[in-house]
Amino acid sequence: MPIAPQLEYSFTLCVDLDQPLDFGSTASGDRRFIPITGGSVSGPKLSGKIIPNSGGDWNAVRSDDVVHVYARYSIQADDGTMIGIINEGYGRASQKAMKTVFEDKDPSSASMTNGGKDWYTRTIPKFEVSTDNEKFQWLVSSVFLGVLKPPTRPGYVEIDIYEVL
Repeated sequence: MPIAPQLEYSFTLCVDLDQPLDFGSTASGDRRFIPITGGSVSGPKLSGKIIPNSGGDWNAVRSDDVVHVYARYSIQADDGTMIGIINEGYGRASQKAMKTVFEDKDPSSASMTNGGKDWYTRTIPKFEVSTDNEKFQWLVSSVFLGVLKPPTRPGYVEIDIYEVL
């Protein structure tokens, strides 16, 4: 009988975003680059900050309303350790719903599909850390699942990160 993997909560990424650069309709979908301007990391296994202006999200909303997320940026742990992250995954949201993340109204409103209840975005974050740093080698020797929560205010997202056991 198959054994389902278990998840263990590790930390939450609280990500501050700048206005997107809109590239328009491309072969990959409606392409945008969203600069990541900072943020924080907190949880039982990692705490620190997101380095301001160290990357962004090159996302694309396809014609079938599937969003491809591809974010790359840098984290600095509370002890000063630098950690690279590539956070890639898929979500379900229309171009109209995605734009509400940057508008001055409540992004968790009905435009996010059923008041955010139907929001779905999952990622598979991958980390990079110095091989000299034993404390954080668990980040490069495990698989992780990210759950991007429905936005609660403009220019900001939260992603809960779980280690797959």
